[in-house]
Amino acid sequence: MNKQEAIDKATITFNSAADYFDAPALSFWNRFGRRTIELADLQPGMRVLDVCCGTGASAIPAAVKVGTTGSVLGVDLAESLLKLARTKAQQQGLANIEFQCADFSNLGLPSASFDAIVCVFGIFFLPNMEAAVAELWRMLRPGGTLAIASWGARVFEPANRTFWDAIQSERPDLYKQYTPWYRIGEPASLQALVSSCGATDIRVFAETDRHQLNTPEDWWTMVMGGGIRGTIDRLDPATQMRVKSASLEFLKTNNVRVLESDVLYAIAQK
Repeated sequence: MNKQEAIDKATITFNSAADYFDAPALSFWNRFGRRTIELADLQPGMRVLDVCCGTGASAIPAAVKVGTTGSVLGVDLAESLLKLARTKAQQQGLANIEFQCADFSNLGLPSASFDAIVCVFGIFFLPNMEAAVAELWRMLRPGGTLAIASWGARVFEPANRTFWDAIQSERPDLYKQYTPWYRIGEPASLQALVSSCGATDIRVFAETDRHQLNTPEDWWTMVMGGGIRGTIDRLDPATQMRVKSASLEFLKTNNVRVLESDVLYAIAQK
């Protein structure tokens, strides 16, 4: 898949997922966004770039941290997500944040433009991740902070495994066909990716999160509001229902109410 194909696929997937993206069952977006900003240690007055910002899970807490003397530019390919982000920022009275629909790897902004750059669950959508990180590094000023969050090896287990087992049974041609996050699913691979831009002061944090399901249906809401929505949208309605039924039946039968996920955070100082 070339760069434009990857951009188009991510755009379609997350524009579709916008209808579920901010549902209560997907509260983890905000949790991981806030955690990334916490690790980035933003200070008042900073100028921040948040790429792949979605509906503002990290951009909005960043705007709160940098205060009225700072500013945040949030960039995403999915205009449907950005509309939700703008509404949330307005509701919170944040005048120091702007959202732009654009490809972050081709913004054309000057070098050393930002004090901090954040990318939460987005860098893996670019076919050439090294070039994408190099572009972020270019826009970061000396002394600035680059913060990247990615999924670890285990993502929302055991529900995720059950989902893919159902896909393999119904459509083996789609089995894990679009799961780019596994490309940097280990701490060492994320460390290597960030170091590829020349960064040497890098800290990688590997954390395991527990996500509560109020009902088994919460899992399907998560499916519809996340990256695997792209797989669901390639199924006909009857197949979608069989995959959903198989997934929810497993959760019900085994009384699964808590999902575990590995999350990786890389913090680099320039």
